[in-house]
Amino acid sequence: MIKLTRRRFAQSAAATAATAFATASLPKFALAQIGTPAELKFPSGFLWGCATASYQVEGAVNEDGRKPSIWDTFSHTPGKTHDGDTGDVADDFYHRYKEDIHTLKGLGCKGFRLSIAWSRVFPDGTGQPNPKGLDFYNRVVDELHANGIEPYVTLFHWDLPQALPNGWQSRDTPKAFADYAGYVAKHLSDRVHYFFTTNEFVCFTDLSYKIGQFAPGLKLDDAGVNQVRHHGILAHGLGVQAVRANAKSGTKVGLAENANVYMPIIETKEHIEATRKATRIGNAPFLTPVMEGKYPDEYLQKEGANAPKVEPGDMKAIGSPLDFVGLNVYTADYVRADSSSPLGFEIEKRPTSYPHMASPWINIAPESLYWAIRNPGDLWKPKEMFITENGCSSDDVINAAGDVEDTDRVMYLRNHVTQMHRAATEGYPIKGYFLWSLLDNFEWADGYSKRFGICYVDFKTQKRTPKQSAEWYREVIRRNAVV
Repeated sequence: MIKLTRRRFAQSAAATAATAFATASLPKFALAQIGTPAELKFPSGFLWGCATASYQVEGAVNEDGRKPSIWDTFSHTPGKTHDGDTGDVADDFYHRYKEDIHTLKGLGCKGFRLSIAWSRVFPDGTGQPNPKGLDFYNRVVDELHANGIEPYVTLFHWDLPQALPNGWQSRDTPKAFADYAGYVAKHLSDRVHYFFTTNEFVCFTDLSYKIGQFAPGLKLDDAGVNQVRHHGILAHGLGVQAVRANAKSGTKVGLAENANVYMPIIETKEHIEATRKATRIGNAPFLTPVMEGKYPDEYLQKEGANAPKVEPGDMKAIGSPLDFVGLNVYTADYVRADSSSPLGFEIEKRPTSYPHMASPWINIAPESLYWAIRNPGDLWKPKEMFITENGCSSDDVINAAGDVEDTDRVMYLRNHVTQMHRAATEGYPIKGYFLWSLLDNFEWADGYSKRFGICYVDFKTQKRTPKQSAEWYREVIRRNAVV
């Protein structure tokens, strides 16, 4: 008798099954259903990249003339961050950027979204620039180009210079931002062709000046918060003007915004229309005035005496035409049409059983990536759109084999990218996708307790280990398709 190993038994069984299948008489309709699914390909030239932010990855907070930002102060204040974590070292990107750019190249990324630390370039927020600070970003930009990667630069990702009096409460801060933005654009636009003014208005306004979760940790009244919001979008508008006035011809400017995303509970005409209404009103303090050059009447009526004080010329600057819109997408809300509501819609409440990722605020909503593109696309017809952040935290651990099997992150990303493919095939001008994030990093008030990277970082040794999600993303990029 021939001894069969488990492997040979499986091979023999498979061969027998194949023979039986080939000789069986099957109905034609069954044979017609057998085949390889069509690959969900993205348009030729679609940009795949990763995103990071200065305070979250750079470290080197006291080197080469950099002065503190409000996040240095906040993170060093007891009780403000998880376990008192700070960005003093973070991922040490300041010294390891060549290694990380090499990782980007290995993934096949053609774009890298990074932010500039304002207080490296202007340590006091205004006044004299710091040449050594700008030199660092010159080196990073040059290294990216040497590896065939296009830099996409965010000018403000929350790390406001501590030296600016009263921060975003002051109307002088938007003016200081415009000066800084113009200076950076003048010196980098020979090699940087895309600039984002600001990142996520609500995070450096409401979370920072209303609920106090983020730096500087204040809790203002409604009137104070609305004025901070106004200064935030005014900084964006003045920043757009400054970039255009100082950058090389052909430079494009936009923003990266985590707009509230709304999805129809059922895809019927009435619920889709309700979702568009919700998108416009739900983003009334930020993206709507940026795209329309005015605040919606519903917002001003609701705020009444607490509405922001607007000076002549503000709204024209805020509504400066954009070359592209960047959207940071993590989750969304379901909307239904409701004729009894004054606004014509209601936002559905989630049951307690609604699933979420490791970060409880990331409620699972893959369709968000489709509707995040479609709703602004239908409302405001932007020329180009990018997904500037999309990703999730996971309880990542390195197993005995030295691998990180973050299957939940792969599930999350694959489902979102599939929905982005739907938007692309329907003709919306989505040009690229930046995964958040390349590295585990300093996750703001959560410190190092939440990992968002596709590369695991041992924060004691700074060793980087690509996760299963990095392998998945490399294949997505290689095939320019959902995998």
